[in-house]
Amino acid sequence: MLPKFDLLIPQTLPEALKLLAEGAPDILPLAGGTNLIVDMRGGHRRPRALIDLARLEELRGIRIDDGHVVVGGGTTIAELMTDPLIADHGRPLREAAARLGNPLIRNRATVAGNLVDASPAADTAPPLLVLNAELELASQAGTRRLPLEGFIVGPNVTLLRPDELLVTVRWPIPPPRSAATFYKIGLRKAGACSVVTTAVLVARDESGSCQEVRIALGAIAPQPIRPRAAEDVLSSQSLTDTAISEAARLSAQATNPIDDVRASAAYRRRATEVLVRRLLTEMAIT
Repeated sequence: MLPKFDLLIPQTLPEALKLLAEGAPDILPLAGGTNLIVDMRGGHRRPRALIDLARLEELRGIRIDDGHVVVGGGTTIAELMTDPLIADHGRPLREAAARLGNPLIRNRATVAGNLVDASPAADTAPPLLVLNAELELASQAGTRRLPLEGFIVGPNVTLLRPDELLVTVRWPIPPPRSAATFYKIGLRKAGACSVVTTAVLVARDESGSCQEVRIALGAIAPQPIRPRAAEDVLSSQSLTDTAISEAARLSAQATNPIDDVRASAAYRRRATEVLVRRLLTEMAIT
């Protein structure tokens, strides 16, 4: 059963930020509620009040701005699946959205909520990491931007202050000769928490060599990670079987997984190596 709480319904973003500043940390923002309400029912969180953000148009929408894709924090996971800008400039995010939860969850859950909840298995984090995403955080004191990499500090811990909201996620439009993809292993095809997630982006120069390679991994450490050594080994190289195998090995080596009810640490480490090799091989033949 849910504990008692007040529900505050601001009509504008400034009004929401004012309420948050006056009440934090005893007041929490409510977007989709797919994580927060579960935590409240389980007794893990007992806020005095919730601020309903669902009506705030300032937090919605997907657009291009100064060479960047900008996604409002209140954009739902379902909207990521159908938006043409995400299809053109955020393929791994679209693929992750299609595998996140089930239709009921995707219609409620938001981009900001998935990131701020800071689960090590957050499905949107690896694709946004390979897209070099940046977060815009707002409070009554003003706004600041932080790279997504490093924002998630550990399980359910981020750099977001109690009086801040995550208002937009943005990333530069990927280079012309680039391709990106995402893959998730779960215990079921839908509605399952991730066992391992992997996203890869490869940008090539005119000769076909790797101008840049970005790899991101989820559910294999306290927070999503970029295995930099694996990326570096492919820099200025062709995607040969030898280079791919080394990058896959280094990716697995960078993980710090745990044993839990979904998988063993050994399985996660092995699956990471397999997925990185598989996705890079796909990039090599496209």
